[in-house]
Amino acid sequence: QVQLVESGGGWVQPGGSLRLSCTASGVIFSIDHMAWYRQAPGKQRELVAHISSNDNTNYADSVKGRFTISRDDAKNTVNLQMNSLKPEDTAVYYCNAGVRYDYYSTYENYWGQGTQVTVSS
Repeated sequence: QVQLVESGGGWVQPGGSLRLSCTASGVIFSIDHMAWYRQAPGKQRELVAHISSNDNTNYADSVKGRFTISRDDAKNTVNLQMNSLKPEDTAVYYCNAGVRYDYYSTYENYWGQGTQVTVSS
């Protein structure tokens, strides 16, 4: 079993910054993609940023130039640096990762429990 645990959410004023972290633990052989999604009240969950196993990244248009995703494979961690935050960034942010537990297994998709980010004055 694999667990993803997020940290770093909270309240920030518009224009401020937050850094989210997510660490995977459990039986892990390798991690493929890692990503951050978010879900605002009354809206569908959406992809915010994605990083592949070879560090290729892509971002939602709404966060390009403001958010940066990075990963530390030695620590099984993915981070999301969020700058110039806007009220519309307010949402629950979820960590996502594709993990396999041994050489012969396929990648399974795992989710964290979510962390609240609130941007308001």
